Amino acid sequence: MAALAEEQTEVAVKLEPEGPPTLLPPQAGDGAGEGGGGTTNNGPNGGGGNVAAASSSAGGDGGTPKPSVAVSAVAPAGAATVPAAAPEAGAPHDRQTLLAVLQFLRQSNLREAEEALRREARLLEEAVAGTGVPGEADGAGAEAASALLSRVTASAPGPAATDPPGTGASGAAVVSGLATGPAAPGKVGSVAVEDQPDVSAVLSAYNQQGDPTMYEEYYSGLKHFIECSLDCHRAELSQLFYPLFVHMYLELVYNQHENEAKSFFEKFHGDQECYYQDDLRVLSSLTKKEHMKGNETMLDFRTSKFVLRISRDSYQLLKRHLQEKQNNQIWNIVQEHLYIDIFDGMPRSKQQIDAMVGSLAGEAKREANKSKVFFGLLKEPEIEVPLDDEDEEGENEEGKPKKKKPKKDSIGSKSKKQDPNAPPQNRIPLPELKDSDKLDKIMNMKETTKRVRLGPDCLPSICFYTFLNAYQGLTAVDVTDDSSLIAGGFADSTVRVWSVTPKKLRSVKQAADLSLIDKESDDVLERIMDEKTASELKILYGHSGPVYGASFSPDRNYLLSSSEDGTVRLWSLQTFTCLVGYKGHNYPVWDTQFSPYGYYFVSGGHDRVARLWATDHYQPLRIFAGHLADVNCTRFHPNSNYVATGSADRTVRLWDVLNGNCVRIFTGHKGPIHSLTFSPNGRFLATGATDGRVLLWDIGHGLMVGELKGHTDTVCSLRFSRDGEILASGSMDNTVRLWDAVKAFEDLETDDFTTATGHINLPENSQELLLGTYMTKSTPVVHLHFTRRNLVLAAGAYSPQ
Repeated sequence: MAALAEEQTEVAVKLEPEGPPTLLPPQAGDGAGEGGGGTTNNGPNGGGGNVAAASSSAGGDGGTPKPSVAVSAVAPAGAATVPAAAPEAGAPHDRQTLLAVLQFLRQSNLREAEEALRREARLLEEAVAGTGVPGEADGAGAEAASALLSRVTASAPGPAATDPPGTGASGAAVVSGLATGPAAPGKVGSVAVEDQPDVSAVLSAYNQQGDPTMYEEYYSGLKHFIECSLDCHRAELSQLFYPLFVHMYLELVYNQHENEAKSFFEKFHGDQECYYQDDLRVLSSLTKKEHMKGNETMLDFRTSKFVLRISRDSYQLLKRHLQEKQNNQIWNIVQEHLYIDIFDGMPRSKQQIDAMVGSLAGEAKREANKSKVFFGLLKEPEIEVPLDDEDEEGENEEGKPKKKKPKKDSIGSKSKKQDPNAPPQNRIPLPELKDSDKLDKIMNMKETTKRVRLGPDCLPSICFYTFLNAYQGLTAVDVTDDSSLIAGGFADSTVRVWSVTPKKLRSVKQAADLSLIDKESDDVLERIMDEKTASELKILYGHSGPVYGASFSPDRNYLLSSSEDGTVRLWSLQTFTCLVGYKGHNYPVWDTQFSPYGYYFVSGGHDRVARLWATDHYQPLRIFAGHLADVNCTRFHPNSNYVATGSADRTVRLWDVLNGNCVRIFTGHKGPIHSLTFSPNGRFLATGATDGRVLLWDIGHGLMVGELKGHTDTVCSLRFSRDGEILASGSMDNTVRLWDAVKAFEDLETDDFTTATGHINLPENSQELLLGTYMTKSTPVVHLHFTRRNLVLAAGAYSPQ
């Protein structure tokens, strides 16, 4: 009991010069005891696992804990704070921090903790000869202390928590933050200051004055430790190399140790994974403090915590090593700039880790892929009128029963059985079907009966549309759902529309001529068209920069185009004129796409956000912000409730149209993503990137389920066949490849363990899924499309060698 009486309280505080106060989510610790109500009860062997503004813990040996004050950075979620060494004697910054904490404890009526800290502070003061009267601070120090105080006191402290006897801790004062998410053992809240993407605030975090000559030694020491650790831990801990390398380099540059930074870069940049080479090239150009201000890569890296997913065993090993070596410089970076997502269970293998890493901000946090996604299809509206017509038609043909049966099935199965994973029908408002839409659906059903059933033994034919002499530079292509029109966007700012059926393109007559037409006649829709204007090609002028995206509306009345001029334009295919210019993006708009139900459309561009629009609103309805680089491609889910975006930050995100939230983040590509497509049943997503790989994702579980290797250049286009049995991919390597989608998605491991830890097991060889490779002479494949009868249409511009 005498030992218990001697215990003191340990206080961990983070002081950052700038930025607004915020409450962070709870931080995960490693204490052996259970955490609850914002306090941590650590067992005798759980020392060092608590993260709190003020808490206490017994030493690892179960003996009497020594009094200590730890002034250290607050750890990112999933990482536990380790008390830093005693502050360097006499530093005014440390004295201001102590004063601020004392003042805060006094105002919060935490007398015991204040007394304990005062005794500790005096010890520190006496240890330094001639540093001034204890507790005295200069004017600037007092201001800083009161500023800190005013920010910290914004949150009311929790009650002083006293541990039960025998736990080896007593009288711990805890300042609890807002608890978000499920509480785990050893989790407590903490008060911290949020990052601001303001340049000066962002850069000030690098103002730590570590010994510049020691950086190489620190990094080499950690590298040696990781390389000598067991194989099962080595793969996981190797993920630390890249983010630590970048932050240590930036810290050296910011503190103007240019020669040390150059030497550090040259010595270690060769150790980084090959897929980070582009980022390292940008980094190597930052050699002076001035270069860092306003540099996007630098701000991305600083404002978004790099996420590492590591097993608890590997993390404990790393923590023990850094504590033993007292390697505070590296530990500070781990706490300040990394988010360590700890999971229980077996460490992942090198192959499993390599499949998932490579994005600009590391892997996705597991929490990011937990929310429910309604990936099922909406109930098809019942169209009763056409079935009578079908009967009449059927009588004239011998194949009547054969024709009618599948039709009844396809209508019945969609309308009577509600998909359990489908969103509520009225979750988002969708446009009502017009008569012309119903007629189109009937035509679609007729075509469906003649659809070829594809499979490994029955591959589709491919019809390739080559744009010859496209000196204007073909930059985008789209084909209508019924495969009657093709649109091309060009670098000379034009959009060109071709009819690929014998039916020519005609404009509506002039107003004077329209007034003469009998509006009651049955063929009024034919009469309003002007035969004099009939031609196979129409050119649409209006953009003032290259056109990078094009999309037809499902009813074929409109065409969208997005351009380098920052606008999205809506064109009428009745008059072939521009109806609206949507201005919201400030920079080039790389892609745009209509919803499968029309009315809504999405656009993505260089300003790193995707925007959701409605054709009758001149401002966006939703802004999807979260990517760290350009949004290169956008795609609507078949049920129109979600939008997928692929970005140059090497991630794919899925956004909920209803509330604008990001509900999935997929990492694994090693280059910017340029193509996306959903499977017809809405369950899966396929993505293609500059790394030449096609990745397959299970949307419901938020998991990667396949990797298709074969292309040697950027995958520009992806499309599933109408029944989802075959995936076609088109690339800049001048090939179209067909993959067996049924085989790729069968026997998926989507148990709870896989979902929780990301232990995905991809087949070693994707060649057995490859059904065919089709070369063009010298034409990169820009666009792919499956007709309603499962014929593949491909398009690209011939590029002479």
